[in-house]
Amino acid sequence: MSLQEPKNSLVSVPSHLRQFVVEQHYENYTAVNQAVWRYVMRQNRFFLGKKAHKAYLNGLRESGIGVETIPDIEYMNERLSRIGWGAVTVDGFIPPEAFMDFQAHRILAIAADIRTIDHVAYTPAPDIIHEAAGHAPIILDEKYRSYLQQIGEVGAKAFSSKEDHEVYEAIRLLSIVKEDPTATTDQIKEAEENLERAVKAVTVTSEAAMVSRLYWWTVEYGLIGELHDPLLYGAGLLSSVGESISCLQDDVKKILFSLEACIQTSYDITKPQPQLFVCKDFDQLIEAVHELGQKLAFKIGGTYSLQKALESANTATVVYSSGIQVSGTVTELELDETGEAIYLKTTGPTALAFNNMELPGHGKAYHHEGFGSPIGLLKGIDTPLEQFTDEQLESIGVVTGRNVTLQFASGVKVEGIVNSIIRESGSILLLTLDDSTVTYKGKTLFQSEWGPYDMAVGAAIVSAYPGAADKERFETGTHHPSKLTSRRMEMDEKEQRRNTLYQAIRDLRQCLEGGSSLSESEIDEIISSVELQGNTHCPEEWLLRLEMLEILSARNILPQRQARLREELEGLMKANGELQQLIENGLALLK
Repeated sequence: MSLQEPKNSLVSVPSHLRQFVVEQHYENYTAVNQAVWRYVMRQNRFFLGKKAHKAYLNGLRESGIGVETIPDIEYMNERLSRIGWGAVTVDGFIPPEAFMDFQAHRILAIAADIRTIDHVAYTPAPDIIHEAAGHAPIILDEKYRSYLQQIGEVGAKAFSSKEDHEVYEAIRLLSIVKEDPTATTDQIKEAEENLERAVKAVTVTSEAAMVSRLYWWTVEYGLIGELHDPLLYGAGLLSSVGESISCLQDDVKKILFSLEACIQTSYDITKPQPQLFVCKDFDQLIEAVHELGQKLAFKIGGTYSLQKALESANTATVVYSSGIQVSGTVTELELDETGEAIYLKTTGPTALAFNNMELPGHGKAYHHEGFGSPIGLLKGIDTPLEQFTDEQLESIGVVTGRNVTLQFASGVKVEGIVNSIIRESGSILLLTLDDSTVTYKGKTLFQSEWGPYDMAVGAAIVSAYPGAADKERFETGTHHPSKLTSRRMEMDEKEQRRNTLYQAIRDLRQCLEGGSSLSESEIDEIISSVELQGNTHCPEEWLLRLEMLEILSARNILPQRQARLREELEGLMKANGELQQLIENGLALLK
């Protein structure tokens, strides 16, 4: 599905995000994968029916998610389109700003892979269980999906740092290594240490980190309702067999939700959460994300926002009070004696836009070396230049073909021959001058040899945010897929044999549930063959035994074989303590 629209959706994938979209390749899911999905979903339906937010169970049905089979994303996409959302598959962890941008456009980005049996209870890697079964069901709640879209919009406009990117790459590496069956203990340890170093290198909490923390403690690990008896709504909890149960125990501290508490609390994706925040309702979350937005550069504007754009060292959009948008990498600011920015400069490809639409002739191909413009009022004139009428322009000499000198209150001086004036919606956006020079206190900011001077007009900077204004034309540089790709494992002979056994049991269950008249002896023959081969080739396969026992228990047949399977499962629990809770949870559903 790369560089294509998802099918049957009421929303479209912006071109700058299509680079992250991949094919689901449903045919690549194995019978083992299906068994893992089925185990987790049966557990979740049993436990979360009482402990999850009321929207969960209904949301599973309405979002196209079943218990028996891994969901088809195209079908999910069609179901979600009924509420104006969509779904696409991506390759594992994508950059947080891209993930947020998908949600801002009402699209769930769903990791196509599924966790291994070894990580059935929890995986640090995003997978289809987490993304589909965790995020999608609650989205059917109108207030919650409003919050999800709004935090996506805020997150997409929050500046990140270089250190944030290093942490992202380290997390992605760890998630890939931990889900790689061929990874050695040393490789996992090295990836964990790499993440630890990246986290320690972060000395300042960026805007993106604040949004990420709010997202983590709400969308991923949020609780809702009463502090003493909360319900689950966070996707990380709804998709984790282990943590969905353990999170409600007393050793996990429950804290009343507040924005400040969330953005001041960091998190570790590799460990169970030691504390969780309980909101009273989704309205409280919406209020919080509005409050957080007011703390960010895109709302604050002014010199503060320009400094954030400069520190990001990446494509950013600066918005003047006239409405003109300058998209490029801010590399230099001229400040006056009070520390206020009076001139900005970008380096490299830059584009000019208005209302998120690129101005004709002012794309990054034209401004490929950069752009620079003053900020502020003209000296001795209280009316912002962008508000000047034609008569006022003429009074200061701004007439096409005429020489003009513009002296700004800041001390910046612009001289040249007026070539053109661009207005939009009653405001002057851009003046283009020939044979122009721009100076400030003896420093040359622009000289005529460089060509025509395009001067953005605006008395103030009202906003700055990461990425380009017209993303479709600019193909913003803030969203780059990681160079690390998930490893696609080829099944060896042992894995093929194991998958064949799981497929035999899956076929048997589907046959019986479809109304087949298989006799007890025929069922016994199939189960006996799988059990014999399983004991020979994969003696530690607990989930296979559990699935066989489920079929027999549901029909109350072959008690001796049931007893033997239970004994084998009890033996596996004694031999491997990590399996005890998983097997006990599975057995509990048979009662």
